[in-house]
Amino acid sequence: MTLPAIVNLILFTAILSFLYQLSKNDVGLSKRVFLGLVLGTVLGFFLQIAYGASEVVMQETLEWTNVVANSYVNLLRMMIMPLILITMIAAVLKVDEIKSLGKIGGSVIGVLMLTTMVAALVGIVMAALFGLSAADLIGGAREVAVAEVLENRRGSVADMSYAQLLVSFVPRNIFADLTDARATSIIGVVVFGLFFGIAALLVCEENSEHGQRIRSFVDTTQSVIMKLVKIIMALTPYGVAALMINVIASSDGQAIINLISFVIASYLAIAIMFGIHALMIFLLGANVKTYFKKVWPVLTFAFVTRSSAATIPLTIRAQIEDLNVPAPIANISASFGATIGQNGCAGIYPAMLAVMVAPTLGVDIDINFIVSLLVIIAIGSFGIAGVGGGATNAALVVFSVMGFPVTIVALLISIEPLIDMARTALNVNGAITTGMVTTRFLGYQVSEDTEAVSEQSLQEG
Repeated sequence: MTLPAIVNLILFTAILSFLYQLSKNDVGLSKRVFLGLVLGTVLGFFLQIAYGASEVVMQETLEWTNVVANSYVNLLRMMIMPLILITMIAAVLKVDEIKSLGKIGGSVIGVLMLTTMVAALVGIVMAALFGLSAADLIGGAREVAVAEVLENRRGSVADMSYAQLLVSFVPRNIFADLTDARATSIIGVVVFGLFFGIAALLVCEENSEHGQRIRSFVDTTQSVIMKLVKIIMALTPYGVAALMINVIASSDGQAIINLISFVIASYLAIAIMFGIHALMIFLLGANVKTYFKKVWPVLTFAFVTRSSAATIPLTIRAQIEDLNVPAPIANISASFGATIGQNGCAGIYPAMLAVMVAPTLGVDIDINFIVSLLVIIAIGSFGIAGVGGGATNAALVVFSVMGFPVTIVALLISIEPLIDMARTALNVNGAITTGMVTTRFLGYQVSEDTEAVSEQSLQEG
């Protein structure tokens, strides 16, 4: 290992040690996560500036910082399927009437679809205001190669009809879905959990003795899993710092400069959609400032991991413990929000790209085009995997249906990580907002208590 790489790793170790000392001094989790984000960003920029031209030093450094980053993400992903399965079963057992499940699921899907269409409309407006056009982008050899890969990939992503997509939501092998073998595995596990929970609920109603044992087993198992989630969450500051180093250090600075207008338009669209979420929260009677304070650690994790799916455990916990959303609603909104109606990846992004490409193909951006695009985006958002690259999949589906070439998607691959971070945070915030809206829609009271969750509870995260 080269001497510069060793120096970089010493700096990285110092950051981890500093964050650990803060935890020993009872500094809150949200503050430590923020500091991890800042320190990781600073070190990432240092690596980019000092060693951007030295591929060997950069690779040696990131190889070891990624041990922390990837291990942390893997721990979160490890929890996704068991958490979804047991929490869905527990959620059903806590519902007094089976018919309430239909109301919850219908409301969650409806809000997710509606907000995704609003997000797409925001993306259309921002692309038009900035005058973004695919004609202004010139692809080099790298982009052409990526375009060829995406053309082949599009067949596997978009060949499935909407009817076939709906069928794919129903699991045929739950053990395969628990290994995340399919693009719709998460929804498959949700569906299995719902049916298993319904069966368990019916058994509880038929036999009180069996019911007592079932509820005891599910409650105990859920308690163990949630405790494991809290243990993993305590590692968030270290994981965030390592992830941020990798994102900043490996970004293509020149590509960002060349496409700065697209970056700015994307972030403005995302900011506007966050504002719409905040307005929805305000209309529910909740305190917006306190809301974002409570969900900040969750959004930060989503920002640096670029994975709505990996954020599911944190999303569920924040809704139940910090926002007083009932467990059944929290579980369903978090699980569905990772694969259906993603406001950023499946809403804003494909809408902006479609507006950029349409004029180059002689397609007028009129009311018919906009309505058709909104419907395609809403339906196409079903089953989009909640992991890094999900926005690319969403764009491929939309472009396939509209008959657009995928070259523009390839041209933007180089700056995807930078924009995708904010999009993923928006996806997660949309899922949480959906949980709160559904809570109020179904007759629960959204608390206005601005200090419902103390700093101590965040520290225990």
